[in-house]
Amino acid sequence: MKIILTHEVSGLGTVGDVVDVKDGYARNYLVPRGLAIRWTKGGEKDVEQIRRGRRIREIATIEQANEVKSQLEGVKVRLKTRAGDAGRLFGSVTPADIASAIKDAGGPQVDKRRIEVAAPIKTLGAHQVSVRLHAEVAAKVGVEVVAA
Repeated sequence: MKIILTHEVSGLGTVGDVVDVKDGYARNYLVPRGLAIRWTKGGEKDVEQIRRGRRIREIATIEQANEVKSQLEGVKVRLKTRAGDAGRLFGSVTPADIASAIKDAGGPQVDKRRIEVAAPIKTLGAHQVSVRLHAEVAAKVGVEVVAA
């Protein structure tokens, strides 16, 4: 099945790419989650608008990515959340929580879809997350989770 990606999907492509995938993958995963739309002749016209929007939001060069990386790595991110007596959180810390905490700490605006959390953050303490800024540049950000 031919689809148009509306979000970046690891191992498949970036926004605006037209790719062929298995029918079940598109029908059961990509389309329901809003990561892709079905390809049509009319949809092909939308691809250019999607790509234009991506170019505006995206960090275009490696130099820009390195500047943002240095800003991110210089920010001390503290995230207050509810936790139990043993230090376990009620739920977990999401990439959206981390993105807003970076912004509140004085860091640059980061898209939550670019934040990669290796393992779910479910305890208090210091954790490392990766922010994919460019295909070749990723920043490591330290997040300290404290009880509210």
